[in-house]
Amino acid sequence: MCSCRTLILHFRGHSLYFRPNTLTEAIHTLASSGGQVLAGGTDFFPSLGDRPVTGPVVDISGLQELKGVIREPNYIRIGGLTTWTDIAKAPLPRCFDGLKAAAHEIGGIQIQNRGTVAGNLCNASPAADSVPPLLALDAEVELVSQAGTRRMPLAHFIIGNRKTLRQPGEILSQIFVPRAIEDAASTFVKLGARRYLVISIVMVAVVIQKDAANCVREARISVGSCSVVARRLKEFERSLIGAPSAVGLGSLAAADHLKDLSPIGDVRATAAYRRDAALRLVQRALDACAGSS
Repeated sequence: MCSCRTLILHFRGHSLYFRPNTLTEAIHTLASSGGQVLAGGTDFFPSLGDRPVTGPVVDISGLQELKGVIREPNYIRIGGLTTWTDIAKAPLPRCFDGLKAAAHEIGGIQIQNRGTVAGNLCNASPAADSVPPLLALDAEVELVSQAGTRRMPLAHFIIGNRKTLRQPGEILSQIFVPRAIEDAASTFVKLGARRYLVISIVMVAVVIQKDAANCVREARISVGSCSVVARRLKEFERSLIGAPSAVGLGSLAAADHLKDLSPIGDVRATAAYRRDAALRLVQRALDACAGSS
């Protein structure tokens, strides 16, 4: 059955699949059906395994208003349905180089073409490649529902392994990045068992803003896959302010600076290996940012 506004498929008297054409339709349909949100589908379908889809599905992949990157006076706004290929190709400021590098690491080309920024964040895997670079950019997320719109720091949104503050009926519509340090150097480094199509063992994103004397004015360091959620190293960041921004900056990183991380051991790596690898990657990422012109 198809209306002029939204596609609805029925099976045995039950509506199972909705494909709204606007965000307004989507949040109304989600509220009335209690369905699951489907965006790119690159996490949605693999998570099912051999199980069939149960319950209604609200497919928002056709919502053009949630796609693309827009420069606003104070923020760069990324639509929740923007794909990783879109991010990789977008003409973004230098501070986004780390995010663009992460975009190339998320699965293979097919995944990058379909997977969305919002989907990766809402899936909330501790190994989600997008989270450390977005944390290092002080990103915020916008959630919309019939109850209204709310916005919060990404650092508050993800609260655990596969857990977020998104409520039933809400759609992560936009990601906002403050335009505070656009000329800062940034990088993303990842350790995995092979180059592509691999779940991260450890990943690190760094943003370094220099002052006129070529010293660190602001540092942001985020580590993923070493805790249930990616974490900023805030204390270490503050200690770097005023340090010469040159190759060798990484030598200031020590094991004690990563004390708040809580890596686990699994089939990919031991906890001890992850902790040591995180330190090496932080050192490497700092040197890469500090040594760039």
